[in-house]
Amino acid sequence: MLKIDKNNLPQHIAIIMDGNGRWAKQHAMGRIRGHKKGAQAVRTAVTACREIGISYLTLFAFSSENWGRPNEEINALMSLLGDYLDKEASTLQKQEIMLTTIGNIERLYPPVKEKLLEVKKLTEHNRKMVLNLALSYGSRDEIIFAIKKMITDNRSGKLDIDDIDNDTVGRYLYTNNIPDPDLLIRTSDEYRISNFLLWQLAYTELYFTDVLWPDFKKDDLLKAIAVYQRRERRFGLTSEQIQNK
Repeated sequence: MLKIDKNNLPQHIAIIMDGNGRWAKQHAMGRIRGHKKGAQAVRTAVTACREIGISYLTLFAFSSENWGRPNEEINALMSLLGDYLDKEASTLQKQEIMLTTIGNIERLYPPVKEKLLEVKKLTEHNRKMVLNLALSYGSRDEIIFAIKKMITDNRSGKLDIDDIDNDTVGRYLYTNNIPDPDLLIRTSDEYRISNFLLWQLAYTELYFTDVLWPDFKKDDLLKAIAVYQRRERRFGLTSEQIQNK
C-alpha cells in the first residue's frame, strides 16, 4: 500500500464522483446498476478518509442539473440515497462522523429529505470527521443565493456594502462552516469542474484520474494524496516567499 505523510494531509478533500454510467456500460449493465456500485465506492472513500485522518470530505452526490435526467434514473438515485442513509447511519455514528449537506435539499423526495434530516440530527455532535454531501447542488445557484442574501442584508442595514470582501462572501455560501477544499479529485478521465464549488476551489489542488468511480479504491485515494503532497501550494506567492514564511 502506498505510503503518505500523515503530517501533510489535506484537511478537506472534495470528490466529483464520475463514471457510474460508463462503468455500467463496460460491464453490459444498466446505468442504475452502475449507481449501485458507485454507492459501494462511497462507503470505501468515507471509511478510508476516516482511517487516514481527513477532517472534511465533500462528495458531489447529485447536482442541480441531474434533475434533468430520466425519471427512472432520478427515482433510482433518490432510492439509493435513502438506502445509504438507512444503512450507514449507525456506522457514521460509531465512527464519530458528522453528516452535513450543501444544496437545495427542499427539492429532494420527502421521505429521503426526512431521513437525511434525521441522520444529520443524529450525527450533529460528532467531531472526528465531517462528511458533506452536495445534493441538488449547483455552484452558480449557490453564488446567486449568496448575492441575494447580501443584498437583502444590505437593505435591512445588516451589511455595509463597503464591508464585503472574500471572507464576507464566504460566510454567505452554503459552505460557511467548512474550510475550502485543499484537494479536488475527479474520476473517470474527465477534466471539468462541472459547476462544483466554483468559489471555494480558487486555490485547490486539482487531481484527475481515469479510474471510474465504482472502481475507486483506498489505494486510488492514497495516490491522489501522494500527488498533492508533492506539490507546492503558493497561493499567489513565490517559492522563496513560501520557504521564508
